Formats: sequence, C-alpha cells, structure tokens
Amino acid sequence: MSAKVVVYAGPTISPDEIRDVVPGARVRPPVARGDLLAEDWARGDTAVIIDGYYRERLSVGHKEILWLLGEGVEVIGAASMGALRAAELGPYGMRGVGTVHRMYATGEVDGDDEVAVLHGPASLGYPAGTVAMVNIRYGCREGARTDLVPAAIGERIVRAAKERPFAHRTWREMGEALGPDAGDALAALERMIGSGEWDLKRRDALSALRAAGAPEAARPEPEAPGAAGDRRPEPAVPGSPGARVAEAVLTGITHNEVLRRRSQREYAPGRWMSDLDLLTAGRLFDPGYPALHEEVLSGLLRDFADESGAALEAYTRARLGVAEGEDLPPSLAAWLTDAEPAALPVAELLRLVMVRVWPVWQSADWRPAVLSHVRDTGRLREWADTVARADEATERSRGRLVVPPPEISGRIFLRHWRRDGSSAQVELARRGYNSAEELGRATRRFFALDVQSGRRATGA
Repeated sequence: MSAKVVVYAGPTISPDEIRDVVPGARVRPPVARGDLLAEDWARGDTAVIIDGYYRERLSVGHKEILWLLGEGVEVIGAASMGALRAAELGPYGMRGVGTVHRMYATGEVDGDDEVAVLHGPASLGYPAGTVAMVNIRYGCREGARTDLVPAAIGERIVRAAKERPFAHRTWREMGEALGPDAGDALAALERMIGSGEWDLKRRDALSALRAAGAPEAARPEPEAPGAAGDRRPEPAVPGSPGARVAEAVLTGITHNEVLRRRSQREYAPGRWMSDLDLLTAGRLFDPGYPALHEEVLSGLLRDFADESGAALEAYTRARLGVAEGEDLPPSLAAWLTDAEPAALPVAELLRLVMVRVWPVWQSADWRPAVLSHVRDTGRLREWADTVARADEATERSRGRLVVPPPEISGRIFLRHWRRDGSSAQVELARRGYNSAEELGRATRRFFALDVQSGRRATGA
C-alpha cells in the first residue's frame, strides 16, 4: 500500500486547491481533538494540519500529534492551527512550514487569535466571516512596500485589529473603528487579501502542500525558525528513538484509546459503542470466548516463532527460560489448570502458558487480531446486542443500583467463571485479563445487565 497524504483544512484553502497540488490527498475537515487518532495511519504516511477547531470543539491535542510521530507518520503544520502546533512541537519532530509558523516559532506572535477566524458551515465551503490577524499584519507590510497602504495607517490598522476580539475583525467593524481616512487602505487590504495575493495563510498552506507532495529526496530541509545563534532543540526524526521517547513520556496515548477512537459509532441517538466495547461484551458474556482467545493468540504465537526462524516449542522454551528436557517450574505451572499437566504434552503446556501470560512477555496487542477473526461472523453482532442490552439495563437501573468498586465488581464476575481445578488467575488469563481489578474496570458498563440477568456460574 502506498503512503497517503491526509490534509485537515477548512476556511484557509479549498479541497479543489488542495488536490491541485497533491492530487491523491485525502481531505478532512478542520482537525479537532481525537480526529488524528480516528484515522488509520501507517508508517510513511503524511498528515498536513492547516486548519483546526478552537472553540466549537476541543482543539487537537499535542499528545495526538506526538503519538503520530512515534508511529512514523510525518506531520506538517502550516498557516493556522498547524503553524501553532508545529511551533510548539518542532523539537519533537513536527515540521513547520511557512511564514506564520516562523512568526510563532520566533515569538513574533503568540496568541491563538492571530490565526483564528469565524467561518460558515462545511456545506458552503467554510466561508470566512472575519479576517485573520496574521493576514492583516502581512497585508499592511506588503501594502507599505508597494505604497498601497501607507505605513502609518497600516500601523493603526494592526493596532486596532489586535485590540478587537477575533470574532469582531470584520472589514466593516474595523472601518467604523478607524474612521474614513483609513477607508482606502482597508479597501486595498480587503481586495488584495481576498484575491489571495496577500492571504498569508493560504500562501503558507500551499507551501505545506508542495512540501507534502514532493518526493522525499526533493523536499527542502526543515526551516530554522530562530535567528542566528538561537539555540533550539533538534527535531526528532519521526519513528526515531527520540520521537518514540517523546511519545512514551509525553503523550499518554494508548493503543486502547486509538482502537476506541477509530471504531466509535453512534448506534442509537446519544448512545455510542466501539469495537472495544463489543470485545469486552464477548469476553464477559460469551461462553465460547476463552476457546476463541486461545485460538487467536496461539496463531499470533506461531507467527512470532516463524519470524524468528525457530520451531514453536524451541521458541516458547527460549522465551520462558525453560531448558530442553526440563519441566515447567511452579511459577509457570500456576498458569495451568490441575488437569492440564497430566493431559497435555510439554510443548502444548508451554504454548498455553505463553498465551496466558501474553502481556508479560509480549507487548503486541492481541485485540485487533481477535476482532479481525470475528469481524464477518454473527458473533460480533451478538456482542453488539449485548452492549445495547447493557446500556438499556443501566438506564433502567439509574438511581437504584450502585456499581461497586472495580476490585469488588471483578470478584463478582469471577464467580461466573469458577471451575473445579482452576484458579482465578487462570480464568482471568483465559479471557485476557491480568487482575480482578482490571476485570472490574471492564465490567462497569455491564454491571446492571449482569445483575438483571442473574447469571449462574458457567464452566465455559
């Protein structure tokens, strides 16, 4: 699959203009909190952030961008929200392009209001209802250079615009504030910014798109934002140890959050579920889930062994530290039921232990593999129905049922899985849980359904 370019834009530049520069670009609305996590990224992809929300929705988080960098995605910012975030995250690998980015990076401007505009709806193409402060600054400079805007009047325009909230930076309101002697200068600014010639945000957006669309070998070096002698940290190359450290230390973004964001959907008015919610329903309520869990994780285990060039038994012995001919030590045998050691050969016991202690020895996330395995089956639909019934039960019991703390809720659910000759540790592991407390946190949404159904213990 070839690398993709995803562009987040709205009032600054139109989809047609974006595709004129990058024909295969995938155009998204202005970016907001969670939008980057909802996209399906691969190493080598490029995200171009131009516009982003400030007020109507939470603005895009620094942690999300750092997470992308850690995943090997190039992130370019310019013109508006992109320029602001690139100035803040340049030391960690985000690439800033254009004059607006340089203005933020050098401290010439520092407020969100410098790039903020009011705009209309997406259906109309996000028409701008106000003028950006950075465009006013740029226009007044160009106007002074070309004698279209006298320097003294330009300074007055900049001061008057900056004193106003960004939502009131309209040509009419500025004309009323400045008086008739500034009329010709304001008219020139409105005409030249409207034509695009003095629209600094649009110019920077085009520069960012050209940078994203150019072959990697032909891309210009990242801009040096400061003056000579200005010591700034070197940016971390996306996917490099520096970027991965930034992701681990600063983002706090987990694969759990990414999986949830990417699959979240509204299944009824005001009610949402994600693939992770479906998976939790299956783990908690599907009697056949432990067998499914073992099957899928055993397949992943065989893949790891194949990649290493070792036979499965040799691979598991090496990972568990059990020498050839040795029996499992008590610490590993604790992950087996009483009957399994006598019924299964050592190779199978090693495989079972590896599957049950998965989070300890292998950081690979098994959940996407389980979801993929059941994607086109009736099983996933059954799990979705369980989530919906759980939400109904919660709504009916609101104010009448108190969900206990996780450690207690976890112990309650463990009673359903009690089997002779097995331990709580083994039954948790058969469903992918590490502790009763972790299980209890997962049960919160389903506790009312469990109480309502009065489930009996099952030997699943």
